[in-house]
Amino acid sequence: MQLPNFPECNHEIIRSLSHHSDQELLNLFKRHPDSGQYFTALFCRYSPIVYTLIRHSARSPVQADYLFALTWRHILHELGGLDLPLAEADKDTQKAPLTLQAWLINVTALCINQAVLPDVESIHYSFQAASPPLWCYVERALDQLSPLQRLIVLMAQTFSWSETRIAAYLQAEGERMSPVQVRVRLQEAYRVLEAALPDDIRAIYLEQFAAPSAEAPADQSQDSDDDSWDFAELDLEPTALVGGDE
Repeated sequence: MQLPNFPECNHEIIRSLSHHSDQELLNLFKRHPDSGQYFTALFCRYSPIVYTLIRHSARSPVQADYLFALTWRHILHELGGLDLPLAEADKDTQKAPLTLQAWLINVTALCINQAVLPDVESIHYSFQAASPPLWCYVERALDQLSPLQRLIVLMAQTFSWSETRIAAYLQAEGERMSPVQVRVRLQEAYRVLEAALPDDIRAIYLEQFAAPSAEAPADQSQDSDDDSWDFAELDLEPTALVGGDE
C-alpha cells in the first residue's frame, strides 16, 4: 500500500514545528484557536498511521480517502476538548497514560466502525482538490457565508453551473438576480471564505494562488486586491464539505 503524499508536510511553517512534542502542539492548538498550523502539524505527524488503518478497512481507495478526510474533520472537532493526562503511569492501576497517538487510533477506529459511506460514484472528494486540513478549514469558513452565498457557491462549484443558469434558478425560486449580480455575489462569497480562513492556512495551502497573473485583464485588478486568490481555482466540492455525518 502506497501512502499519499501531502506537500504541506514539507512547508517551512510545518517544518518549524517538528521539534514540538504532541502535548506542546495540542497546547498551542488550544491556545491559538484562530491558527491552523498546529492541527496541520499533527495531521502531518500522524496521517500515515490514520491512513493505514482506514485503507485496510475501506472497500475502495476512493472511499478510504473520503473517510480519511471525514476522520480528520472529526479529530479537529474533538481536539479542542482533549485533555491528555500527565506522562506518568497511574499509580493505582499501573496503566500507561493515554497518549495522543493512542487517542487518534481510538478515534479512527470509531470513525471506521460508525461511518456510513456513499457509493464510490457519489464521492467527488480528492486529495488533489484539497488536503484534509484545508478541507476542514474551508468547511468552517463556509459557515461564515449567508445562506444565499452558500447556495450560489454550491451551484457554481459542485454543479459547475454558469452564472446565467444560477440566475435562472434563483429567479424561479423568487430571488430576482441577474447573471452579473450572481457574479458579484459569487466573488463576495469567495472573499468571505478567504477572510474566514486562518492566515497560516492561506500561507501553507493558497500562496500559489496569491501571485496575480501577468495575463489577467487590467480591469480585473479593480475588483480585487493584488494578493487575492480565487476560491474557484481550488476545485473544491461543497457537497462533500457539508455532507456526511461524523
